[in-house]
Amino acid sequence: MADLHSKPSSEHSADVIVVGAGPAGSTTAYHLARSGLDVLLLEKTAFPREKVCGDGLTPRATKQLVAMGIDISEEAGWLRNKGLRIIGGGQRLQLDWPELASYPDYGLVRKRDDFDEQLARQAEKAGARLYERCNVGEPLTDDRTGRITGVHAKLGDEKRPVTFHAPVVVAADGNSTRLSLKMGLHRREDRPMGVAVRTYFTSPRHDDDYLESWLELWDRRGAQDRLLPGYGWIFGMGDGTSNVGLGILNSSSAFRELDWREILKAWCASMPEDWGYTPENMQGPIRGAALPMAFNRQPHYTRGLLLVGDAGGLVNPFNGEGIAYAMESGFIAADTIIQAHARATPAQRELALRRYPKVLKDTYGGYYTMGRAFVKLIGNPKVMKLATERGLSHPMLMRFTLKMLANLTDPTGGDAMDRIINGIAKVAPRA
Repeated sequence: MADLHSKPSSEHSADVIVVGAGPAGSTTAYHLARSGLDVLLLEKTAFPREKVCGDGLTPRATKQLVAMGIDISEEAGWLRNKGLRIIGGGQRLQLDWPELASYPDYGLVRKRDDFDEQLARQAEKAGARLYERCNVGEPLTDDRTGRITGVHAKLGDEKRPVTFHAPVVVAADGNSTRLSLKMGLHRREDRPMGVAVRTYFTSPRHDDDYLESWLELWDRRGAQDRLLPGYGWIFGMGDGTSNVGLGILNSSSAFRELDWREILKAWCASMPEDWGYTPENMQGPIRGAALPMAFNRQPHYTRGLLLVGDAGGLVNPFNGEGIAYAMESGFIAADTIIQAHARATPAQRELALRRYPKVLKDTYGGYYTMGRAFVKLIGNPKVMKLATERGLSHPMLMRFTLKMLANLTDPTGGDAMDRIINGIAKVAPRA
């Protein structure tokens, strides 16, 4: 392994390079910089920039924001939410986030163009060196070992070629993760993939303090109504608009054969008119993005490269949540690198870095295995229909389901529900 202790020789060398300044990359860079490491954070676009997302943050993500010292007050523009409202099977159930020692009892809402920039600026304040409009192309590798030792990039509007050097590189470049692909890490076809499509509407429902999830997604455009494999959401943004979107799983034939933008339009047209989800109230186009789930790219560490967030397929298969896991994996990756940096020999440093995928599997492996089984079940519309009709009429069962779907339990000293969920996750295979 290259020497992690070597001091940067120029502005284009560092202890660590982080490629991508989304939530995963910025969180990684923040924690690395705070520990005193020299970090280059390379972002291909310029802030502010838009990303497709529901913009809703659960208590898991909120905890990570607090750990980064982000001001999440309402005065700073954050909208708090109390829990989740679930609609389906003719039922409507409003559930507060659970009261736990490990997580706050509220979530947040923030638009991604603003959210991502806040995290990147916080990493900068901690000491990370942020390069915007820095498009990373090829990895720089050692001819003898195949180990990554830096990246080639094009910088600025003039696309000036630059080479950055570091003994450790973090791929935080999202689902497409060109860097991982160039290092030979391809997507696993046996893992679920989702798609999110969303748009914004001006709406009187903009200040709703519950995230709203519709568990039945009906396509009513044909002669016969059709139940589709996915869910809908409505998140009030607090700024006069609602984020309205769909999450769809690739576990059925409908995934590829349907135009999901048209499905979203049809679903919005079925809403009460006074909610305002009409074409004339739409703010911007309908956009879509992939949701890489359940460790769909592995290994998460190889030859000096660590994968975080969407690059490593960290999206929760139960609920499509990505931001919390992007930030958590960024924290875990940073901690791994910090510990490796303190080791005395290359062999010891390599041993420390190889711990990263093991920690990810210990943290999420069993839970994601449960999630993959869940995805297969709800990919069958008949199962989904039965589950919503029977389940939503039992508030206690739904409180258990909320804890499981949102992955919100206390690891120690929790209630009976926590112990059951944690116990199942512990014995499930950690693939």
